[in-house]
Amino acid sequence: MYPSEPRPHVLDSGGRGPAVLFLHGNLMDSTMWDGLVEALPGYRCLRFDFRLHGATADDGLPFTYWDAARDALAVLDALDVRSAHFVGHSQGGFTALRAALLASGRVASLTLLDTAADAFPGAALAQMAQIRDGFAAGAVTETGTAVLELLLGAGAPQTEYWLSRLIRQPGERLARAVGVLMGVDSIAGRLGEITAPALVLHGSADLPIPPASGAALATALPSAEPFRVLDGVAHTPPVTHPTETGALLRSFLEARTLPLSEQSVS
Repeated sequence: MYPSEPRPHVLDSGGRGPAVLFLHGNLMDSTMWDGLVEALPGYRCLRFDFRLHGATADDGLPFTYWDAARDALAVLDALDVRSAHFVGHSQGGFTALRAALLASGRVASLTLLDTAADAFPGAALAQMAQIRDGFAAGAVTETGTAVLELLLGAGAPQTEYWLSRLIRQPGERLARAVGVLMGVDSIAGRLGEITAPALVLHGSADLPIPPASGAALATALPSAEPFRVLDGVAHTPPVTHPTETGALLRSFLEARTLPLSEQSVS
């Protein structure tokens, strides 16, 4: 059973195929993975909303990405899943890396999208502080519109959907979520401890986390595939380019799992 807080909102596609645990980005929720789940028929796709996000019930207090990693492992425990392929976007990638450090045997592989291992530099923190303060002041529509341009790219057709989800949330909850992002610590010095196979993907037009951060991550992880860049894509390729992202993920997973027709049905 889960602890009394948080009580994560979990989606489980079911099935007997390999388990894949999806970890969403800041200010998003588990629905950001809809397109990638569709790209993985036969896999058991698991996802949940982080604390301070979506439909998860929590105490409203800040948390760390080490806490989030423990939440992810608790979700696997509750579903009686011994290990899973972890797929993390941005803060989800921060979480996946920490889960691999906490419990390497639970992480069959890592797919890391538009993420990094370092703390944010000062200029990024200043920008995020403006976003945090805008949400805290109750300007959810105005602030959400501006942040979605950063996350999805200017004029992205998905903006309306995500803005509608942001404005359902209290401004203070959104502000605290951004504050958690700002507080991420660096684990760059520990990446050599993570030996799971890894695929690192990044949008070439990512502004919140530049591609150089993803390239550094791929270089430092001992078992990473060559770094992959999606040309002209902003910070959130699973949302804006699910077909291309899903094909890369499926190819990576298929190389590391038995064909679904050979999976045990016992």
